[in-house]
Amino acid sequence: QVQLVESGGGLVQPGGSLRLSCAASGFTLDSYGIGWFRQAPGKEREWVSCVSKGIGSTSYADSVKGRFTISRDNTRNRVYLQMKSLKPEDTAVYYCASAKLVCSTNYRLYNYWGQGTQVTVSS
Repeated sequence: QVQLVESGGGLVQPGGSLRLSCAASGFTLDSYGIGWFRQAPGKEREWVSCVSKGIGSTSYADSVKGRFTISRDNTRNRVYLQMKSLKPEDTAVYYCASAKLVCSTNYRLYNYWGQGTQVTVSS
């Protein structure tokens, strides 16, 4: 059974850091591109970052570039999203998902999704 489970969310002050984890079961993560998306209340789902299958090329949305880092640990079958210098506008539910083919900013091109983890940036 294919499953993705996110963890690591929470409440953090502006300027703080969090590391999100995406754990996979039923398949090996390095065989797929893995993306992170987020969705804030009343807003559309937004692509955040992706790490490609194989060599693990990374890509980021402009809004998080330089602050977020995506990485993959093949031994643990996990993908991480390290988030630094967090801003209130980063508040959202964060999801990881596996790409059907290659990394994309289009959420429709991802097939398996986790349940999400809440990130709240507030003082």
